[in-house]
Amino acid sequence: MATDEKQFRLLHTMIRVLDLDKSIDFYTRLLGMKVLRRSDYPEGKFTNVFVGYGDERTEAVIELTHNWEQADPYVQGTGFGHLALGVPDIYKTCEALEKEGVSIPRPPGPMKHGTTVIAFIVDPDGYKIELIERKPG
Repeated sequence: MATDEKQFRLLHTMIRVLDLDKSIDFYTRLLGMKVLRRSDYPEGKFTNVFVGYGDERTEAVIELTHNWEQADPYVQGTGFGHLALGVPDIYKTCEALEKEGVSIPRPPGPMKHGTTVIAFIVDPDGYKIELIERKPG
């Protein structure tokens, strides 16, 4: 390869959101991420909010893009699968999220043909998020 791929790093994944405040609440209050930065673009009529668990210089984050004039929910199509988050106690996490009204279409349990414990939740815009139990240490 002509470039040094060892210098490559995943920076962020962008998803379009209909209700920015609702999405920020979901990713920060319910999933524990922090708002890392926010930029409004009046000329383009959109806002970008970057959320994540760590510094963008070292961690991959999520870019929430809110188009101000979007009135209808986004259609996700068949190409997008899901985001994935590691959590220390998947059963406790899902119990807390369920109390907050978060949809859990696939409750926690071992994955098919394996032993990894997973669950799927759905964010306010219908994006699927896989939770994968990862014990500390």
